[in-house]
Amino acid sequence: MVNRAPSDGPAAPAMHTARSVRTVLGDIGPTGLGVCNAHDHLFLRSPQLPGQELADAEAAAAELNAFRAAGGAAVIQWTPYGMGRRAAELPRLARESGVRIVAATGLHQAAHYSPELLARVHGDLAGLFVTELTEGIGGTGPRAGMIKVAGGFHGLDRHARHTMAAAAEAQRATGAAIGVHLELGTGALDVLDLLCGTLAVPPDRVILGHLNRSPDLVVHRTAAEAGAYLAFDGPSRAHHATDWRLPEALAALADAGFGDRILLGGDTTTAAARSVNGGPGMPYLLGRHRERLARTLGKDLVARFLTANPAHAFAADWAPTG
Repeated sequence: MVNRAPSDGPAAPAMHTARSVRTVLGDIGPTGLGVCNAHDHLFLRSPQLPGQELADAEAAAAELNAFRAAGGAAVIQWTPYGMGRRAAELPRLARESGVRIVAATGLHQAAHYSPELLARVHGDLAGLFVTELTEGIGGTGPRAGMIKVAGGFHGLDRHARHTMAAAAEAQRATGAAIGVHLELGTGALDVLDLLCGTLAVPPDRVILGHLNRSPDLVVHRTAAEAGAYLAFDGPSRAHHATDWRLPEALAALADAGFGDRILLGGDTTTAAARSVNGGPGMPYLLGRHRERLARTLGKDLVARFLTANPAHAFAADWAPTG
């Protein structure tokens, strides 16, 4: 095992005392986030996944309890607007499990929605995102703590560009981080060109998801050099042939001094993938997956991926409301 101490590379940016993470039970100091699953789903519904909905609240509770028993303290739910977030359930689940939950606003690829829904929200997406971040989801629900958008396979269509423009406007208004679904891990640099170039979003407010699915080490390093956070999520998926490349990819980033840009997540998207139904689920992140990464990277650096890094990535200087 190569010994890579947590101090390798540049230090994580200093945390301004006013910064906080917006959970479904209220804002907390970044250090209170704890061991964090930086990308997962408690509830999810899409016409692209018929019959595989995450809709059972008690199964979600069981999954959170299993994650907590494995040492987990926080879950960032990346389920955006119109995909069955069941936001009203999230505060109860957080209280009963003791796991901090961050909810998302935002919009996924057009394929996940009906044309009628897209037509209804198209005109003021930024306003919708800001409302959910500052007032609450659905008018009375908990506030979202991040914005989730999506690119396409090796490209950005008109829907993605419109959604990302709205996300950038909402980010400027609130300070929230923007998490980006990269289709099979592709298009990361196109996303950064749009969000951080054309739309002037600070790179450290952008989290690129699913990079493990496209183990292009040059792209990974380029994105890290730009200042974005890199999320490697969805381990132990039989149809993701790149899982075995993850230790190599993370080692390359750490050796180049970018250990402070890495986040880890589970990305449970179907009921069958939950640990309570026999899948890897949320606990896998803190069990065999963490152990495997520690063999290459060392326990301290992997702990940093799970604690200090998400604390910085999801904390924001939230703009005053009211």
